[in-house]
Amino acid sequence: MAGTVAGRATGDDVAVTAAGRATGGDVAETAAGRATGGDVAETLAAMGPRLRAAREHRGATLTGVGCATGISPSTLSRIETGRRKPTLEVVLLLAKEYGVSLDELAGTAPAPAAKPPVSAPQRFGDDKVVLPLTQYVGGLHAHKHVLPAAEDPSARPRQVSHGGYEWLCVLYGRLRLALGGQDLVLTAGDVAEFDTRTPHGVANAGSDGPVEYLIMFGPQGERLRPRTPPAPVPPTR
Repeated sequence: MAGTVAGRATGDDVAVTAAGRATGGDVAETAAGRATGGDVAETLAAMGPRLRAAREHRGATLTGVGCATGISPSTLSRIETGRRKPTLEVVLLLAKEYGVSLDELAGTAPAPAAKPPVSAPQRFGDDKVVLPLTQYVGGLHAHKHVLPAAEDPSARPRQVSHGGYEWLCVLYGRLRLALGGQDLVLTAGDVAEFDTRTPHGVANAGSDGPVEYLIMFGPQGERLRPRTPPAPVPPTR
């Protein structure tokens, strides 16, 4: 009699048994494994649409999944449409086949972290472009500035003053910095830092192309804090 019953076992039963042997140790680590019996039944009953979505995302057919898992395509179809509730072992087997976690199928996976908004470049009337590089409020602010070629590179920039502290680094081109009574021309790699209560202003010092530079600004006087000593300058030959 036992042999007759075993002989009538379906492919689904074989798949369930295989899944139980392969993943039974992982059940305790899943959300469903931690839930109560009633919660598990309810969760399993609602998995049909997610199983179908996972299969379609993989580009797999019911027939292909059936061949890979031993579960008949008709049974898979009934599970996906909610006409049949899958067992936990079958869900584990399908999760492995689709490459998804049980939490994803149960709808309990944590939502992906929200990405910070990307700031669009800001354009001004003098064709200056400013690209904010930081999104948070407070602390140091970073911006990239691009100034177009100057019509009169010798003209002294208009100066302003305000609270805070600024660090500036030229990336490309030549930048004229009017700082108090000083008039400096900075080139790529040059750095300047100053208390912004000192009257200051910048302009493109060239007429043949743009100048690009970075600004780190601390509105409350925040400054960059070097943690390493300056590298020694190699001797010239």
